[in-house]
Amino acid sequence: MSKNLLSGRTLKNFMESEKSGGLTLIICTLISILLANSSLGQSYLSAWNFHLGSHSVAEWINDGLMAIFFLLVGLELIQEIHEGELSNLKRAMLPVSGALGGMIIPAGIYMAFNFGTDTHAGFGIPMATDIAFALGILSLLGNRVPTSLKVFLTALAVIDDLGAIVVIAIFYTTSLSWISLLIALAIFGILLLLNKKFHVTNMIIYIIGGIAMWYFMLHSGIHATIAGVLFAITIPFKKRDPKCLSNKMQHALHYPVAFIILPLFALANTAMVIEGNWDQSIGEPFALGILSGLIVGKPLGITLFSFISVKSGLCSLPRGVKWNGMLGAGMLGGIGFTMSIFITLLAFKGDVHYINESKLMILLASLASGIIGYTWLNYVLNKENKQ
Repeated sequence: MSKNLLSGRTLKNFMESEKSGGLTLIICTLISILLANSSLGQSYLSAWNFHLGSHSVAEWINDGLMAIFFLLVGLELIQEIHEGELSNLKRAMLPVSGALGGMIIPAGIYMAFNFGTDTHAGFGIPMATDIAFALGILSLLGNRVPTSLKVFLTALAVIDDLGAIVVIAIFYTTSLSWISLLIALAIFGILLLLNKKFHVTNMIIYIIGGIAMWYFMLHSGIHATIAGVLFAITIPFKKRDPKCLSNKMQHALHYPVAFIILPLFALANTAMVIEGNWDQSIGEPFALGILSGLIVGKPLGITLFSFISVKSGLCSLPRGVKWNGMLGAGMLGGIGFTMSIFITLLAFKGDVHYINESKLMILLASLASGIIGYTWLNYVLNKENKQ
């Protein structure tokens, strides 16, 4: 997000939107779980598995609509790099360091429980932060939260998403069709050329090219949502120009993603039947890895790597923020949800038991992280206001 976006009335509107988006996701998740475990459960599950052409409804959402979510993430990242927190190397080092720690430590904790088991592929599950939920919880604390802490958490979550995308591309690609991949990359190159060399700004041309790139990426073996990020890189961006194509697309996509695409994703992917002995899974390695990775690994990794970067002189703390506030932001980083569930589907593809139980662990860990983060920051901010 740009400095302009994260200031004044625009920041207020953005935060209210994220708060509403997070609330919508919570409602959709509860509805989905209740329906899946009601007398309508079989019909509800069948609806998501109904095939439209070569894909089920759930697959169209995960492979198709989620590519638009990744496009928005890419557009936000490009804006950050050009005129936001990532435009200055010293400022960028703090969220970059925090995001790296928030990926490496949770993945390491997960592997400590699962190395050598048949669930080791789930190491990417606790690496992601859900920006809608995290900022939604932060917004509940009101104006007491320093704007700089909101900016840090936003930048960290965007970088975190990029890291998850890289992990998906490298570790969750099972087989490759080189012809389809080369065609997708060729389309990417052509769109980049149209932007950088010929300065084309016609949105229709880019949309047609983006759909074609998504189609060939879908058939390449690399997850189709990666096309969303590549597509974002090709969109013309101009600094301090709200009318540039990149900003216009970002503005147009924000509400559909927050209130249509992500709620549909939540409905389709939290439709899980909770067995009577679900609590027995908590002791299994994959469950311990997810729970401890998100609840403990996230705040530990984000705070530790940020501390090392600040003490080594690479960067400084955000204005008005102390280490107890950074720890609170790290706790909220343990809210995984969207990206964690997405990676679960790739890591345990076809294994209903591990997928459903992992989703449940993600929900429990995200709920715990949200409550712990809110409680801690509320205490810290009340204490600071009394001083």
